[in-house]
Amino acid sequence: MSPTPRAAALLVGCALVALVLGPGVAIVLAVAVITATVVDATLARGPVPVHRTVPAVLSRGVPAPVEISSGEAAGRLWLRQPRPSYFEVEPARGEGALRAEVTGRRRGRYLLPGVATRREGPLGLARWDRLATEASEVLVYPDLPAARRLVLAVRQHRLREAGMLPRGLLGLGTEFESVRDYLPDDDIRQVNWRATARLGRPMSNQYRVEQDRDLILLLDTGRLMAAPTSPGPGRPADRTRLDTAVDAAAAVAMTADELGDRCGVIAFAGDIRREVSPRRRGGRAVVQATFDLEPVGGDADYELAFRRVGEAKRAFVLVLSDLLEETAARPLRDAVPLLARRHAVAVASVADPDLDALTRTPPQDPSDVYAAAIGLDVLGARTRVASALAHAGAEVIEAPPESLAAACVRGYLRAKRRGRL
Repeated sequence: MSPTPRAAALLVGCALVALVLGPGVAIVLAVAVITATVVDATLARGPVPVHRTVPAVLSRGVPAPVEISSGEAAGRLWLRQPRPSYFEVEPARGEGALRAEVTGRRRGRYLLPGVATRREGPLGLARWDRLATEASEVLVYPDLPAARRLVLAVRQHRLREAGMLPRGLLGLGTEFESVRDYLPDDDIRQVNWRATARLGRPMSNQYRVEQDRDLILLLDTGRLMAAPTSPGPGRPADRTRLDTAVDAAAAVAMTADELGDRCGVIAFAGDIRREVSPRRRGGRAVVQATFDLEPVGGDADYELAFRRVGEAKRAFVLVLSDLLEETAARPLRDAVPLLARRHAVAVASVADPDLDALTRTPPQDPSDVYAAAIGLDVLGARTRVASALAHAGAEVIEAPPESLAAACVRGYLRAKRRGRL
């Protein structure tokens, strides 16, 4: 309970009255004001019916509406939604009711604190603060709207590797579908020489690729994935490499749903942390299994994860890891040949645009020269790791944080188009 400015002003008036009418009258007036304030506080103390509607699931970085209502009139009740560090709420205050937008800043399971109220008595002399609602659990998923935009691009033929039609994916399959104009990355086996001679321009045959293939996502959650990505346009400062990898995994899994393939995930570090076996329409299960994962200490055990894939049906295996440290990546390089014997393997990693900029910017002082030398050393290590992985039979996918998901989807579609699954 706290007095309002009106109560304070009345008490000051009582003090001024003492100068004019004497202290006796002022004391009587002060007692009356204090009594009225206590009565007003008692009236304001009663229960406040407050109802809050908040989504149970948010997508990281995407605002969602929050509505808070009460039976009190504006001017007597003030509402405030506390804002912990992992949520943004705008606006956070309102009178009588509040319509706001809440944005999850990080993936995971969080509690959105209850609504705090400040109720003023009918005389306007006292206020009573209380917590009107309980905390609500909110699940913050990865950036699903961005993943859905990639799926829409596949559906609308805006990712050229997709070749999506209602009857299935087009590419290097066994069932002839149509003849179309030759594209620069078409395989020479697709060229239709008779149509080319007749039309006077290169033409290619289009075939259907078999559907119902397996896709397995191997998600590294070791210590290297705790490194932050460089802030920049489209790259918030509080994102880790694991955040970017989880976004990419969600996009690839949802694309597999669109193309009719089975999708599963294995999240690992020193041991297996989460596992979803490949299944039809497995995108939702993949998102639910990975949305609250956080990096752990210690290096990732790639051999353990690869053994978990085992001798299963041939699949496209996408390893989402980090290639920054050459020593830590050596177990991955040594384990890839075992997996590549049976499966199509791709290793995806976040590229660091700041390193490229560091090596390309003319130095202004000696410290810039040292920084550029370190940048060249790190980039050289990444290049050596990527070359070793490619020699071992894996496709290497590197892209800036904001475009890693799209690069992974293209790699998956490219594998289907080339008949590697």
